[in-house]
Amino acid sequence: MTTEQKVLQSVAMQLMNEDTVKLDDRKLKIKRVGSGRLRMVEFKLNGREFEAIEQNRNKPSRWGQLARDKHQVVQFRDVLTHKYVAVSVDGEITEYGRG
Repeated sequence: MTTEQKVLQSVAMQLMNEDTVKLDDRKLKIKRVGSGRLRMVEFKLNGREFEAIEQNRNKPSRWGQLARDKHQVVQFRDVLTHKYVAVSVDGEITEYGRG
């Protein structure tokens, strides 16, 4: 597991289980967004800004199905490009676009 993946894993687990996310000696506030009041936190990694967003369990995707099945699913989005770059399922990180 890369250093970046370890950071994503830590952010995801804290997002789903804590009131704040601690990263690099900073406390990041977890916000509630959207009609589903999903958890979301913004953070920087390697000079880029990302959002970690709790998966909406009402979505018909496979990620939504996993969330409905009581898995902890967190999506990671690059703020600049608005593209999803990775997902965490119960702490297991999968980066999009990487084999």
